[in-house]
Amino acid sequence: MLTAFVNINSFSEVRVSFDAVSAETGSEEGVPVTAGPNPIAPEMKELAWGAGSFVVFLFLMRLFLVPKVRKGMASRYESIRSDHEYASATRDGARVDVARYESAVAEIRVEAARRLDVARQTLDKERAEKVAQINAQIASRRAEAESQVAAARAAAQSQIVSAVTAVTARATQIAVGVSPDNAVVTRSVQQAMEGSRS
Repeated sequence: MLTAFVNINSFSEVRVSFDAVSAETGSEEGVPVTAGPNPIAPEMKELAWGAGSFVVFLFLMRLFLVPKVRKGMASRYESIRSDHEYASATRDGARVDVARYESAVAEIRVEAARRLDVARQTLDKERAEKVAQINAQIASRRAEAESQVAAARAAAQSQIVSAVTAVTARATQIAVGVSPDNAVVTRSVQQAMEGSRS
């Protein structure tokens, strides 16, 4: 007969002791105990059943499941490869479109610069023509004004000469009492005015 005693000294330690009457007899009557089957070691029929089921499972896997998995992997690979090729083609097409766009923009910029230069040259030419016309008009008006000023000056000078001659003749007549010669007085006044002008 087996008896068990449990001693609890602390929470972490539990002691169990078995009291056996006899290790060889296995009972109190003294009957010998045999070793018996090992509970861990499998029996032959268990090994046969396990090997048979493994072979059947392997056969089913090889026959049905592996081809489906391979087919799925191949279709997935083809899908990824086609998506990659489509992305590459799209990227290449986009690069071509960007290059075409950049070349078109460069051509437009060159054309715009050319047109701007032509417009600038036309504008400069028109401005030069207008400036030349205006300068010609200014020169003709200046010449007219100078001729008018010269004519007015000459008219004013003749009037001044005649006035000064009259005043000088009268002053000489008053001072001397004799009327001077008009031609001599006129010549003297003209010489005096020309000398003062220079």
